[in-house]
Amino acid sequence: MDDAADIAVTVYSPAGPVVGRRTGPVQRFLGIPYAQQPTGVRRFAAPVRRDRFPEPFDASRPGPTSQRVPLFPTTTIPEPSVPGDDILNLSVVAPAPADDHVPCPVLVWIHGGGFLAGSPASPWYDGRSFARDGVVCVTVGYRLGVDGFAPLDGVPTNLGLRDLLLALDWVQENIGAFGGDPGRVTVAGQSAGGAAVLALLSSPTASGLFQRAVSLSGGLFDGDGDGAREFVERLGERVGVPSTLAGFGSRTEEQLQEAVVALRDELGAGILPFSPIVGDDILPVPVADGLTRHGHDVPLLLGATGDEFDCGAAPENAHPSPYSPAELAAARAAGTRVTDTLFRAARPRVAAARRDADAGTWLYSFEWPSPALGGAAHCVDIPFFFDLLDAPGCAEALGPYPPMELATAMHTDLVGFVHGREPGWARATGGPGDPAREYGRPGAAIVADTTGVFDPVVRAVSGVVEAC
Repeated sequence: MDDAADIAVTVYSPAGPVVGRRTGPVQRFLGIPYAQQPTGVRRFAAPVRRDRFPEPFDASRPGPTSQRVPLFPTTTIPEPSVPGDDILNLSVVAPAPADDHVPCPVLVWIHGGGFLAGSPASPWYDGRSFARDGVVCVTVGYRLGVDGFAPLDGVPTNLGLRDLLLALDWVQENIGAFGGDPGRVTVAGQSAGGAAVLALLSSPTASGLFQRAVSLSGGLFDGDGDGAREFVERLGERVGVPSTLAGFGSRTEEQLQEAVVALRDELGAGILPFSPIVGDDILPVPVADGLTRHGHDVPLLLGATGDEFDCGAAPENAHPSPYSPAELAAARAAGTRVTDTLFRAARPRVAAARRDADAGTWLYSFEWPSPALGGAAHCVDIPFFFDLLDAPGCAEALGPYPPMELATAMHTDLVGFVHGREPGWARATGGPGDPAREYGRPGAAIVADTTGVFDPVVRAVSGVVEAC
């Protein structure tokens, strides 16, 4: 058989038979529903496990996405919207079965997008490099925006997090059929996805669903819902319905998402109108408080990019800006505030909350300055961790010559963590001298770990800045 041939392959899982595709050493099973379609009476209800497939399920193409409207006309990460109602689906990219049949560790990836947008079908989240290195990669779709996180009377809170919990439960029951080890699951995510990881880690309802955690540019994005309720009131006025279950239920997801994006832009693009809400069974206390009580048996790798939304001047070859210097200065000031309060403050706060965790917390910082974006910007670390510098959109975000050796080092470190290895630098405790692995600082050595232990380049993380 030709190793590069694309052939159909069937897996017989507890969820039913699933037909994917195998190309060389990598198998893909895309768009597998893990819950009933959230339509009709299920639209604003807790997710319900999908019935077993009576016939083989065709998993040869990406499933529908919750995102109907992108957050911005152009996004750093390519984020395709896929139409359809089966938005609660996941994709599995796995190594082809080996002769020894030893189960592989599992990485479950939660995409970002401010809890408003984003797509699990992004080519930046293709798990082929993880499969190459003996990891089963699962990408998960969940409800966004009004449908996932709006506080509405008569509607369970945190529906998006409830979706993720059900997806993790599906992984526990089914991933063994795809070659994964349900006892070695790492949950990881970036931006809102990274914040969701921290929320799950702090929740009593997530105990036992994963054994390791990774948060890329994740913040403590929880709240009491008051700001979201005010936003919901204004949103109802904008779409011409009461801000109630019945009112919003009379509008399509696309109509609501278009209105959310327009209202967000009107109020200021830096706002996050929706986020996980504190005070229910999922998040009975704020995430920072929950981290002092839960998840202490789960090792956590936590970090951010050096600049996030606080990049310096745009490079000389960037497209001319349509905004005035004063508008650009205001936007950069807002970017600095967002970076400081949502991202830089999160690392020491989380580390301090987990000071007594037996499993440990380790910090990193991504410092490579993208010549295309003018700094170590939000999102640009993802292709390095996924070892996908050839993915669509990378040249636009990273420039023509991103350092391959940096991708090798970062991906190797993440694979090692998922395989159960402990980082080779000191654990963080939330103090001003906590060490962090630095990736890509100009002039610093970049060394890929090939010994089974991280080769750290460390520095002290500065003290806590203004808390969000």
